[in-house]
Amino acid sequence: MNRVYLDYNATTPVEPEVLDAMLPYFSGEFGNAASIHTPGQRARAAVETAREQVAALIGARAQEIVFTSGGTESDNHAIFGIVEAAGGHEKHVITAAIEHEAVLNACQALEKSGVCITFLATNREGQLDLDELRQAVRPETVLITVMHANNELGTVQPLEEIGRIAKERDIYFHTDAVQSAGKVPIDVNKHGVDLLSLSAHKFYGPKGIGALYIRSGTRLRQLLYGGHHQRGFRPGTENVAGIIGLGKAAEIARESLAADARRVSALRNKLEEGLLARVPHARVNGGAASRTPNTTNFGFPGIEGEALLIALDLKGLACSTGAACSSGAVAPSHVLTAIGLPPEEARASLRFSLGRHTTEQEIDFALQVIPSAVEQLRELSPTYRKVAEAR
Repeated sequence: MNRVYLDYNATTPVEPEVLDAMLPYFSGEFGNAASIHTPGQRARAAVETAREQVAALIGARAQEIVFTSGGTESDNHAIFGIVEAAGGHEKHVITAAIEHEAVLNACQALEKSGVCITFLATNREGQLDLDELRQAVRPETVLITVMHANNELGTVQPLEEIGRIAKERDIYFHTDAVQSAGKVPIDVNKHGVDLLSLSAHKFYGPKGIGALYIRSGTRLRQLLYGGHHQRGFRPGTENVAGIIGLGKAAEIARESLAADARRVSALRNKLEEGLLARVPHARVNGGAASRTPNTTNFGFPGIEGEALLIALDLKGLACSTGAACSSGAVAPSHVLTAIGLPPEEARASLRFSLGRHTTEQEIDFALQVIPSAVEQLRELSPTYRKVAEAR
């Protein structure tokens, strides 16, 4: 069976050039980057080159990049680190209801420890109301943490405006850019971001390696304790091969970002237009918002998204009902319910996320199998008959 992969927001394949860059550091160049002898210093030089490559992707300085195990660690380090370093007895954090669970669960843990958390609502497109953000700020607010691009909808938040609000009130601003890095331009200075999380496996690098951008002068408590690696911000022997892969993936992403965005967005638009024309009552969730070029989230009333996902997988098409990190959850997507979808509509939705290697032939295949699978499931669905009669 020929398989078509439309779940690039869950993870991406490692690019051959990235793998080639990594391979020497598993055996021949195996030195510990903290060692002062020649093998160690060769590893150190490679790590520092990668740090520069990651910094270039987001418009930062190399010394502001700290390597981590991925997006979840970076988010936790930023959120707990800022709150714990802040003075005063009362502390307040502002975030959004549609954040990834790495942010939401970190904030909920802080809430249990006595920190006040404001979870801002969004509109039906997944966009924040900046006036509500301004009104949510208190004298004791120490952090605003808002994702750049949503992993389920692709909705892009206006970082520059949020950064301006944070700067006016002298509040630290963190953004989870795991789903935007390598897909849309990022400039931490233009956007006014103090901390930014990213993960290599979302832009064709290896799993288990990420980075946290920390603006110089930011007061941040370290998350882990151990040796003095990375100036004490993140102890632990550096994952040299992973870091090299992250750096190479960042370099490729920076060079191909504009061309990738043009090509992938054209394919995404073809998929959307085709499904809207072929599937009665289908709709795009969050389709009117500014989005990453590769992501679309479709609602197919009258069916269960998980049943459709399985049916499509049996036909050779891989997609998702939401975040891979939330697979197995009984409740409907918190993102889709947060934008106002009833639970039955949230459960009837699928995410299709395209990538650098998606072809027009694969989109043509998707436009054949998705409508037929939806039709087959709807024929068995008493729910859809009610939906159709109501319309």
